[in-house]
Amino acid sequence: MDFRLKVFYTVAIRLNFTKAATELYITQPAVSKHIQELEETYKTKLFERNGSKIALTLAGEILLKHTKEIFEIYREIDFEMSSFISERQGLLRLGASTTISQYIISPVLARFHQKQRDIKVNLLNGNTEQIENALINKEIEIGIVEGQSKNQSIKYIPFLKDELVLVCSNKNPFAKKNEISVNDLKSMKFITRERGSGTLEVIEFALKNINLKLSDLEIEMQLGSTESIKSYLLNSDCFAFMSIHAVSKELKNRELIVLDVENMAIERYFYIITLLGKSDPLSELFIQNISSHYNLKL
Repeated sequence: MDFRLKVFYTVAIRLNFTKAATELYITQPAVSKHIQELEETYKTKLFERNGSKIALTLAGEILLKHTKEIFEIYREIDFEMSSFISERQGLLRLGASTTISQYIISPVLARFHQKQRDIKVNLLNGNTEQIENALINKEIEIGIVEGQSKNQSIKYIPFLKDELVLVCSNKNPFAKKNEISVNDLKSMKFITRERGSGTLEVIEFALKNINLKLSDLEIEMQLGSTESIKSYLLNSDCFAFMSIHAVSKELKNRELIVLDVENMAIERYFYIITLLGKSDPLSELFIQNISSHYNLKL
């Protein structure tokens, strides 16, 4: 593999020479030298430099596209050639949305590693929209996300059933109520995830079923992680719809309380996602390992 292409790929993905140097364990001048050599080879600029910021040129975009394809072929070669020896080897790039990466994926990865110790897994964390984009841009081979956006180029495989519940601190005045009405929801202050979150998308759909829009609720704040929402709830009188998987510890310790909402139940699936019509042996091996444990119907 041409190391210069690896340097180019890292800079193109990070759009930052310093971060690329750190990730590749080389100096920043070395990164600049490799990029300069590539630009001399192809007799064209690969990056536009504007002060401290850089962006890909059209030539850079084309080289990035081909570099992704080359690295994908190398991955498949490494994995398929390793099948001739006792231990399979390779690199699997996996993406998981926030709730899954924090509360679901670790046991799955541990079981996979016990069976396939020589396969390395890189895990990318982001919201559902970011993980789907990473899959489409071929930065990962498999994603596990919350909800289903019905993107035409993505195959969705149901992975694990989830329930979103309305929770608040045990000190919240509403904590003693048996059931929350639709009108109660309008008077409560909510903490939500950011736009692009699969959880937020599912909440909006559930609210529509009881003739409410997200804009009908008083949103005190949008936060970028489940942990920050839980922490905020424990220190305020706010409410949030959250995955039952994400709050199991707090519910067990009675720090957070689940409130039933009249005529409202929010169930969803977490989905394994791959590019439609695109498969490779390593991805298939990982999905088979998950499916055998969770009895998935592929």
